[in-house]
Amino acid sequence: MFLVEGNKTIVELLNSEYKIKQIFSTDPLGLGHSAFPETLITEIRPTELQKISFLKHPKDSVALVELNEQPVLSAEPFNLVLDGVQDPGNLGTIMRLADWFGIPQLICSEDTVDCFNPKVVQASMGSFTRVKVLYLDLPRFLRESPNVAVGTDMQGENLYKFEFPSKVNLILGNEGRGIREETQAELERTLTIPQFGTGPRTESLNVSMATGIILGQYFSQG
Repeated sequence: MFLVEGNKTIVELLNSEYKIKQIFSTDPLGLGHSAFPETLITEIRPTELQKISFLKHPKDSVALVELNEQPVLSAEPFNLVLDGVQDPGNLGTIMRLADWFGIPQLICSEDTVDCFNPKVVQASMGSFTRVKVLYLDLPRFLRESPNVAVGTDMQGENLYKFEFPSKVNLILGNEGRGIREETQAELERTLTIPQFGTGPRTESLNVSMATGIILGQYFSQG
């Protein structure tokens, strides 16, 4: 099982395949949905919520939710592939981006942060109910996939001049070390987000920021 915090996100579970086991709430009426049986909700005090929440400033409710079976990989013309992303906020934000752009699945290396980590669930803002996450052996997946493996690299082709293939696996790497060597060996092309302006500038972009920029450019090509 895993935890989902906040009335808004908990209500979104009603339209998903996830089954709620129990809801602990300081404001049961705030859930505002008749679809929740009364037996499912236990009213608790704010001090009790503080003890069971993973947040510094917990919201109104916490739901205990049953894990589903491992999702099945589907053949998609575009896949987001994450190699060793460790920050829960980054994974949650990338899930939210995938949801926004209509990307149904994320492919992750086996050491990528757990998508049911409470901080990931919180950062995804409910997108975890619509975007499936699969943890796979990345080099093997890339070798067997018919999609062209495109990775991010500081020395890659200019994103704004890059013509994406019709079928793409877009690989983004770890926050500190980037894409690991065994994954790099499977890349067929690389791209970079060029810097603009003059003077001192940041050395790199946050991986979730970079993902948003690349997806915007990819989908602008229609």
